[in-house]
Amino acid sequence: MKSKLLKNSVIVALCCGLLAGCGVTAPNQEETGETVQIEVGTDDTTAVSTDEVAEVPEEEPVAPEVYLKDVFAEHGMKVGTCLTPQMISSEGGKERIKNHFTSITCENAMKPDYIFDKTASVAAGELIVEFNKDMITMLDWAVANDIAVRGHTLVWYSQTPSWIFYEDFNTGKNLVSKDVMMKRMESMIKQVFEKLEASGYTDVIYAYDVVNEAWMENGNVRQDNNLWYQTMGEDFMYYAFYYADKYAPETIDLYYNDYNEQYKADTLVRFVDTLKDESGRYLIDGVGLQGHLYTNDDLDTYFKAIDKIAATGLKVQITELDVSLGSWQSVKPADENNLKKQGRFYYDLINGIFERVDNGTLNSDALTFWGYCDSMSWRRNANPLLFDSLYRPKYAFYGAAQVKEFAGY
Repeated sequence: MKSKLLKNSVIVALCCGLLAGCGVTAPNQEETGETVQIEVGTDDTTAVSTDEVAEVPEEEPVAPEVYLKDVFAEHGMKVGTCLTPQMISSEGGKERIKNHFTSITCENAMKPDYIFDKTASVAAGELIVEFNKDMITMLDWAVANDIAVRGHTLVWYSQTPSWIFYEDFNTGKNLVSKDVMMKRMESMIKQVFEKLEASGYTDVIYAYDVVNEAWMENGNVRQDNNLWYQTMGEDFMYYAFYYADKYAPETIDLYYNDYNEQYKADTLVRFVDTLKDESGRYLIDGVGLQGHLYTNDDLDTYFKAIDKIAATGLKVQITELDVSLGSWQSVKPADENNLKKQGRFYYDLINGIFERVDNGTLNSDALTFWGYCDSMSWRRNANPLLFDSLYRPKYAFYGAAQVKEFAGY
């Protein structure tokens, strides 16, 4: 076969096997059975190659740079993480949170266990609310960085000091009467919002969990180990919202928050209907669905629960989202297949939320992940979050960010 001379400085990319840029097509070797010989040169120089062009494997696709806060903002939503002082103890931690999140929830520091001064309460003969150092550190950081805050939580059977329910704040005495406990509840809620206002924190707080985890899966009120119920009866939930509505600024939405929401949807719909004042106005603004899920959970069932609660017209937020590998009965290892399944689960869940928000069937202005890094998770053994222990994005991250190509599909 005669070689073909290409003149006038035509460039041929032999190393990549690309000739299209020269406007020249090489003969198909499989068809001719011959070695392609190409000469490239100018009028006074010629380069000749008799080597076959080697195939170069395709480069792996590079994941795009994407930030969760930008993705959620496209749907008019905040995106949050729970926060501890340790998470913002380094510049790297601060930057990760600021890059991806527009909302924080104090993981523990705003819970009842951490907001009372027992010594001062005993001396005064009434409950004294005193904010702790960790809470102040995190709220100050949120204010300084213009990050919104979900308050969590006021009335909860757990992580609440038992002494606040007893006569003279002494657990060796009797539980107080309903009337006394109502006054203590009102005082607590009033003090919390007054102190938040005085400290300038209400400017960044947009939602508050007033009552947490009060309902069982069978539709009954939680009674065991629930001293709110034991002193006030089932009315404790109504009065919690009544006082929160009375003292919270209008800018703060009031939420009921619970877990296993896919099994409690009917109960929650009936419950919120009771939280109205004499004029029929809701005392509650929204329902928080914790979203502690597993990759083996059925998303169709979960979305049916969301749709049922959303039909009340109240706001709905997923407030503590994490997706553990496997099921609660059997946690799975963090191998490639399970991590890809997790990525797909996150993609489908967040995509379903966005679709409902965009078409107006779900009134939701925020979604909160219960952390972002597996090693910091309360369920670290189940690897439920978006980044691994070295802060590397997982399939789960790209699923949440709606980058389907990298979400395990």
